[in-house]
Order: sequence, then structure tokens, then C-alpha cells
Amino acid sequence: MADERGKKVWLPPRWFVRLAWSTHRGLYRLSGGRFGLRRPKGNRWGMMRLTTTGRRTGEQRSVILGYFDDGPNLVTMAMNGWADAEPAWWLNLQARPEARVDVVSGRRDVRGRAAEGDERSRLWARWREIDANLDGYAALRSAETAVVILEPSSDPR
Repeated sequence: MADERGKKVWLPPRWFVRLAWSTHRGLYRLSGGRFGLRRPKGNRWGMMRLTTTGRRTGEQRSVILGYFDDGPNLVTMAMNGWADAEPAWWLNLQARPEARVDVVSGRRDVRGRAAEGDERSRLWARWREIDANLDGYAALRSAETAVVILEPSSDPR
């Protein structure tokens, strides 16, 4: 697959992507949260832990995601490793928007929503500054990749 500049994009095999996710979550858990999160800096995304409530089970589900700050909001993408299916955390967040994030500076309650229109365009352009291959990766999916905004929430969970 090529991006809009004709540059080829490459993704590792799906089994490798899933192994990397599992390993990252395991290291975070084993280190008691001391390893696995980082602040975004300049043109480098940060890593946060998002905990949603399962839409069918009602159980807490956690994933580690890349993000950047946009004022008081955190911005991520519902990309599922660029696989075609929507990630479970995004489906959970759509059903129950209240969630919790752990970032280097601590824990926050948030409310998730999809960016739309000009806001989505602006945030997508910011992601493109961070990852020059973004459009090529997004072209691997049959549907538009949601840009997800996690806004501060005062609603205790």
C-alpha cells in the first residue's frame, strides 16, 4: 500500500502487533505502572493507559494508546494497529463514554467522543506532523479512522 506521496508503508504481521501490545501491557502491570507510559514531546506522541467499561460485560478493560495533548484534552486514534476492525476500546467508549486514563502525571476521569469536521481535520493534521506515514497507514483500513478526543470529566466513576 502506498501513501499519497507514493511512498510504500509497511506493517509487521498481525501476530507481532498483538504480541507487542500484550508485552507492553504486561510490563506495565508487572512494574506497577512505573514502565510503559510517557509524555508527548515535540513531534513524539506519548503513551497513556485508557480504561473503559465493557459494553457487554460491564467489566473494566484497559489498553495502552498513543496520544498527544490538545489543551486540556487528550487525542488518540481508533486504529486497532491499522487493522480493519474497530478496536474494542473504541466500541466500549462509544457505548459508555465515561472512562479513566493514566498518564505520567497521574490518573484522570475523561469522557470520550469522536472529533468531527474542522476539528477532526486539524487534529489529523497534527497527527500527520507526528507520523509522516499516517495517510498510508490509514489507507489500509476500509473505513475512516476515528480521531478520539478524551475530555476532562468531573463525573466520578
